[in-house]
Amino acid sequence: MTEEQQTSVRPAEKVLPEAPPAPPAPPHNDRKARGVLRAALRWTTAVAVFAAVGAATAYGLTRLERTDVPGLSTRSDGRWEYPVLTRAPLPSGSPGPFAESNGAGTHHADLRALLLPAPADAEDDRTLRGRDGWLARKDFLAEYAAKDDRAVLGQRLTDHGLRHIAARGWSMPDGTRTRIYLLQFDTAAVVDALLGPYLAPYSAPKFPLRGAATSANDETFPQEALVEDVQRVVYDEARPYGGEQVRHAYLAAGDTLALVVQSREGGARAVPFQQTVTLQSQLLG
Repeated sequence: MTEEQQTSVRPAEKVLPEAPPAPPAPPHNDRKARGVLRAALRWTTAVAVFAAVGAATAYGLTRLERTDVPGLSTRSDGRWEYPVLTRAPLPSGSPGPFAESNGAGTHHADLRALLLPAPADAEDDRTLRGRDGWLARKDFLAEYAAKDDRAVLGQRLTDHGLRHIAARGWSMPDGTRTRIYLLQFDTAAVVDALLGPYLAPYSAPKFPLRGAATSANDETFPQEALVEDVQRVVYDEARPYGGEQVRHAYLAAGDTLALVVQSREGGARAVPFQQTVTLQSQLLG
């Protein structure tokens, strides 16, 4: 990604003005008219503004000069260049996952279309393609370190009525590997019950991932980057880590539970991880 690029959220075919003020929050009881995706994300020495876009259906990349954004370093902060992101289409007459008429929090859009696409220069991880875009449960469970944990979690997923899993992964030229898993259940209540405190307690994950035995809550993740209606629990592997550092996050959005994992030999950088988690949250929101 070049030094001149900045990732932000904007309406389709419209470039956001410099550091626009956040619009007033929508009424709590009107989810259909909610102002959608408002978060200001601090990227190390940079500030990326995610502006509210009303009923917008697309997210994109803007290319502002670095001097156009207050406090932005002249050195690249490590963000990746993602393609224009568009909300997955809903079947005619179907409500969004957080509409008041959708009490179960159902994502009526195809789950596979809700996966974050890979950024520029990425190499696709073919092992996560699955069959017809659906990943086998055992391939998802392979992310977890202990055999007993995989058995326990696998049974819990069965007991909670897991419907299917969509996944995508890629690697970057600097060696960073990303894996994203979306698990869909029947209702948002099931996902809430799984997320915490069962699966993702605040202090540390219940089930350690491969290569991340000492993960703990990442308190440095920008709270301003929270996406409305999407719960988020973020972990970072503590030093000293082994051959590579692992960062991961659980997201709960309606009937869908997401796991985002990034790892890299020598240290997984915070900026692309924060960017990836936030953009995947927005696609689910």
